[in-house]
Amino acid sequence: MPLTQPLTIAVTGLNATDNPAPGVAVLRSLRRPECQGARLVGLAYDALDPGIFAEGLSDHVFMLPYPSSSTEDYFERLCAIHAHVPLSVIVPTLDAELPVFIELAPRLRALGIGTLLPSREQYDARSKVNLAELARKAGLRTPKTCVVSHASGLAHAAARIGGYPFFVKGQFYGAKLATSADEALAAFHATVAEWGTPVILQACVQGARHDERNLVALGDGEGGLLGAVAMKKLAVTDKGKGWAGVTIRDPALLAVAERFVRATHWRGACEIEVIRAADGTYYLIEVNPRFPAWTYLATCAGMNLPWRAVEVAAGGSVHASMEYEVSKVFVRISLDQITDMSVLAQLFTNGELSLSHENTLREQPFGDHVSGGSALPEAAREQGPEGELS
Repeated sequence: MPLTQPLTIAVTGLNATDNPAPGVAVLRSLRRPECQGARLVGLAYDALDPGIFAEGLSDHVFMLPYPSSSTEDYFERLCAIHAHVPLSVIVPTLDAELPVFIELAPRLRALGIGTLLPSREQYDARSKVNLAELARKAGLRTPKTCVVSHASGLAHAAARIGGYPFFVKGQFYGAKLATSADEALAAFHATVAEWGTPVILQACVQGARHDERNLVALGDGEGGLLGAVAMKKLAVTDKGKGWAGVTIRDPALLAVAERFVRATHWRGACEIEVIRAADGTYYLIEVNPRFPAWTYLATCAGMNLPWRAVEVAAGGSVHASMEYEVSKVFVRISLDQITDMSVLAQLFTNGELSLSHENTLREQPFGDHVSGGSALPEAAREQGPEGELS
């Protein structure tokens, strides 16, 4: 069923620093012509979130209380925003806020606001704490993993996963490589300070040579995929975040995603992260329960998954498709956004901002720059006829 009128879509996650949130990529995707002139609303947690100030990105911006505040306060704020700018759909893009939106989804639906989210059971099943068990049930491989809540358990946990090196991960974000007991202890305390307990220790895949591959997908809630795009990272930051990547055709990675979606009946967006070992074995390392920050690459490759998600959330129907262009490359850039102090004053005092600009992005858009693969160095274009990296 096609949608007959422009929608008003709210998107969270406007932070776009060295650990970028997905909101900017999702908003850029929703500015594309196929989105029928949708009215876009940015929802931010910090008045200095860079995505607020990107020209042409949002028509309105509203501040939200942090997800750690009471659920009722959060809901009241959403209701106030909805009264000011009637919302058709909300697209949450941050792990920490998803439990709140999952809980509020029925109440939002009663207000006429659609969402496309997993259940709380699905959300918990793919958490880093439970991922190894989910992988076992789905018939997938995952690196040896151990959950630790106290520093005194580090030595025993390290021995259980095969010793050093291993990654120390927070329950929501972050991964620090530990090659010694001292590094593990420092990484543990730093992770607890940022994300609390428990902390996850995950063994390194031997011989993987940093061959990390990611896939963004949209689950239909019934065990099937509405779309998926695979990407190989070409450059990463010191935090392990992709700074450049290329779309690839990877049947083995798609099979991992299909097994995950079939096992969980996943509903909504997700990102599958795997490591490909030297022998070609794929190890599932993370499942993120939302769009990734590189989503705009998939959109430019011909698969606008944020718009598909919005169509379903708004009550429309979507034809499942797996066709997209390979060899599309993104390179993340950093731009200074210039504004007036009066703009910040509005955000701090009123908690909202109406933006007077055309609903088009600049010729040099904010965020990731996407191009065809011909500009890649030869070493980054080692592909077979189907775009599969070897």
